[in-house]
Amino acid sequence: QVQLEESGGGLVQAGGSLKLSCVASGKIFSPSLMGWYRRAPGKERELVATITRSGATNYADFVKGRFTITGGDAKNPVQLQMNSLKPMDTAVYYCNVKTSTYDYWGQGTQVTVSS
Repeated sequence: QVQLEESGGGLVQAGGSLKLSCVASGKIFSPSLMGWYRRAPGKERELVATITRSGATNYADFVKGRFTITGGDAKNPVQLQMNSLKPMDTAVYYCNVKTSTYDYWGQGTQVTVSS
């Protein structure tokens, strides 16, 4: 079973930037939608951004203009550039790859933004 692993999280001051990457342990065939989600303490997981194979993107309102999602290749299917970070962005960030038959999730990477 292919595993996803996120990297790039960490501690940053408000206004700073981080870039999250997602690496797949094997090839995921025919991914249809790649994305990033997050779960803040005490809250449910929420969508941050998605990108289709054709490059169409969708962003949550609270990250528009600050975050950029990009697709990659089979090994690195999706990245997330996060600029102008705010304390409210503190959360565990998860990458996700959907196919017609399966939903792949990583274990998450912690992003902490200090004020």
